[in-house]
Amino acid sequence: MAHPSFQLKKAKNDKFYFVLTAKNGQIIAQSEMYNSKDAAENGINSVKNNAPAAEIDDQTAAA
Repeated sequence: MAHPSFQLKKAKNDKFYFVLTAKNGQIIAQSEMYNSKDAAENGINSVKNNAPAAEIDDQTAAA
């Protein structure tokens, strides 16, 4: 399988989720559980559309 890639999966509880893998095949993100395959596919499209514009929110500094 080519990487990076989104892998759409079905859990034992019959819910759907996806993982995003890096070029080396390692999982770098995993979605929430979705009740339908269509909803999981919408989640993938949302990540594709919104991630390039995402900013880094560094919350490592002491409050």
